[in-house]
Amino acid sequence: MSMIIAVMYREYRIRTTSMTWIFYDMFMPITYLLLFGIGLDKAFHGGIVTHGVAISYNAFFLSGVLSMACFGIAINTTYGFFVDRDNGIFYEFLTYPMTRGEFLIGKIMFNCLLSLVQSLLTIGLGSLLLGISLHWENIVFVLAGVILGTAGWFFFLTPFALRIRRNDMFNTFLNVVYFVLMFASSMFYPVEVLPGWLKGLSYANPLTWHTDTLRFATIGVGTFEVVAVEALAFALLLLISFWFAVRTLRHAILK
Repeated sequence: MSMIIAVMYREYRIRTTSMTWIFYDMFMPITYLLLFGIGLDKAFHGGIVTHGVAISYNAFFLSGVLSMACFGIAINTTYGFFVDRDNGIFYEFLTYPMTRGEFLIGKIMFNCLLSLVQSLLTIGLGSLLLGISLHWENIVFVLAGVILGTAGWFFFLTPFALRIRRNDMFNTFLNVVYFVLMFASSMFYPVEVLPGWLKGLSYANPLTWHTDTLRFATIGVGTFEVVAVEALAFALLLLISFWFAVRTLRHAILK
């Protein structure tokens, strides 16, 4: 446990070297919600209909913003592998008396705490400034979804960050993957209004699973049975991704 805390402390020191970075992490989600949410909320005067329920676009988009923020923190954390590898500290870490799993868990635990603070700010300001009606009794489940989402995307991206050697190639990979996942998901619009082929892609998209779970927990929209399956599928993705990340860290890093 002491090694995990040591890695967490290093992540904390890295983050606090730039207050601009901290500000970006904390307030960009609510900025997205204010910029896109307000504009599109005005465009949908009668609200947006999903699962037979009419809600404001701000309420619908809140879970998409939370999901987007989790993915963004995971991207920033995995990108740190490139910085550490360039300055040599990454290989020094591999000589320390800790398991590869402890190293990965330490890196993501601090960033999960960052996600929690970020999400609480977004949810609180969204409720205060935009009047989003939330199911506050489910806040524990929302925060659990934020933690698992951040960890899941970090472990998913880690094998790619470790195997791809060039920054520009990794950035290209991230942009393509994020673009496809984001627009073939329920982040910006209900899945049921999409064309058949895109609807199939969206239902198979982990970003949809995560967004739907957060949407159900925040505003109660969705079907419990479907959301439960999506939540379990995302948890399974997290476990498989963690296994692949540890395996890659053990066997592929020196190739």
